[in-house]
Amino acid sequence: MPFATELAADLSGQVIAPGHPRYDAARRVFPGAVDRRPAAIARVAHAPDVARVIRFARERGLELAVRGGGHSPAGHGVSDGGIVIDLAGLRRLQIDPARRIAWAETGLSAGEYTSAAGAHGLATGFGDTGSVGIGGITLSGGIGFLARKHGLTVDSLLSADVVTADGEHLRTDARRHPDLFWAIRGGGGNFGVVTRLQLRLHPVPTVLGGMLILPATADVITRFLEEADAAPEALSTIANVMTAPPLPFLPPEQHGRPVVMALLAYSGAVDVGERVVNRFRRLAAPLADLVRPMPYAEIFGPEQKDYHPVAVARTMFVDDVDRDDAQAIIDALEASSAQMSVAQLRVLGGALARVPAEATAFAHRRSRIFVNVAAVYDRPGERLRHEAWVAGLAARLHSGDTGAYAGFLAEEGQDRVRAAYPGATWDRLRAIKRRYDPTNLFRVNQNIPPAAELGTKAA
Repeated sequence: MPFATELAADLSGQVIAPGHPRYDAARRVFPGAVDRRPAAIARVAHAPDVARVIRFARERGLELAVRGGGHSPAGHGVSDGGIVIDLAGLRRLQIDPARRIAWAETGLSAGEYTSAAGAHGLATGFGDTGSVGIGGITLSGGIGFLARKHGLTVDSLLSADVVTADGEHLRTDARRHPDLFWAIRGGGGNFGVVTRLQLRLHPVPTVLGGMLILPATADVITRFLEEADAAPEALSTIANVMTAPPLPFLPPEQHGRPVVMALLAYSGAVDVGERVVNRFRRLAAPLADLVRPMPYAEIFGPEQKDYHPVAVARTMFVDDVDRDDAQAIIDALEASSAQMSVAQLRVLGGALARVPAEATAFAHRRSRIFVNVAAVYDRPGERLRHEAWVAGLAARLHSGDTGAYAGFLAEEGQDRVRAAYPGATWDRLRAIKRRYDPTNLFRVNQNIPPAAELGTKAA
C-alpha cells in the first residue's frame, strides 16, 4: 500500500499526493524559487491529526515539514520527498473582547485574525503582511506595526497548544512547561507543531497609517531614521529605500529613481498622530501621501494571491545608518540590475526593548535598527549577480551588531542560525530541544540541533 494511502486511512483531514489535481497548488509556497515535491501533504483537521502524522513520519524515518502561511524565505513549509503537515484547515478563532484574549488556531492568516479582532476595536501585532500565517510569525518573534507600542507578537503570547515529537499534546505557558514556552517565543518550529495560540488583544480601534513616499537622498534617509527613533512609541515605521516602481499615483519622471517608500502606523489619537506624521512630511516634498485614519486591519493592504517573488536577501541588525551609509544605499540601488532592489530599515525600541533579552528566545531586544537588503529578479541565471549585490550592500551597512532575525533567514548555513540565537540563548535552546525533540524530527526549519546531553555547548 502506498504510504500516502496508508496515512489517509488514519486521518480525518485530507492527504494530497502526486497525481492529485490540487497537488501542484498545495505544494506551492510564497517564495517563487522553491519547487519541492513532497510525497504527501496532510491537510490536518485538528490536533489529533497532527499527532498521527508526526507518529507516522517518525516511525518511517520520513522528513517532516510544517506549513502555516508558507512564507518562510527558505521554503521550510514544504519537503522534497517527505511529508508536509498543512495547517490551513485549523482556522477556529475565539475572541473574548471583555478579557481581551483570543484563542486562534494556526491555520489562520494575520489578515484574517486582524479583521476579526478589529470588529471589536482590538488587535494583536503581527508583521506587515496579511497573508502570513499567525503561527510562523509568532514563533519567530513577530516584528510588526505595533512592535514599539505593544512589543513583539511573542510578547502578547499567553499560552500555546503544542504537539511534540512523540505525539504528545501539551499546553504550555508561564506555569506549564515554562521551558517550552520560553523556547517557542522566538525559537521557531524546532520544538513541536503549535496548533493553537492564546494571544493578548490590545485596544487599537483606529490607526493613522499608510504609505508616504519621499525622494531618497542621504539627508532624507538619515533624518527619517532620526525622526522614527525620536517619535512616540505609538508610531512604528518601515522605510523601504528602493527604486520607484511604476505606480499610477507617482509622477512618471520618478519611476526608476530612488525613493523612500515608507509605511507608517500611529496607534493613538489621530490628532496627535497627524502632528507626528507631519514631521516626516516636512523632510521633503512628498511624492505621494496616502497616510490616513483607518481601521487597523487595513494597514496590511490588499494581497496579490499569485505573487511568488524570486529573490535573494540578507537580514541583519545595525547600530546606526549614518549619512555615508545612506549614500551607499542610494549608490547601490542605482548600480543594481535587479527587477526590484530594496534596503528596508525599521527603527526598533519602545516596548520591544523593555523586555529583558533573556525573557524569550528572541534575543535582539537591544538592537536599534532592523535591516533587510533584498533583490527581486526574474531570470534564474542572474542569481549570482544579485547575491553579490545583496552581500556587498549588507557588508557595507554592517556595524557592531552581529545578530539576525530567524523569521527572515533563507538557507544561509548554521553560522547564520547561530547569529539569530547568540550566546546563552543557543545553549539553552539546544538543551530544550533535546528534552522535547531528541532525534531532531523537526529539522525543516532554522534548525537548532539537540544537545548531546543537557547543558552541552554548541560545537
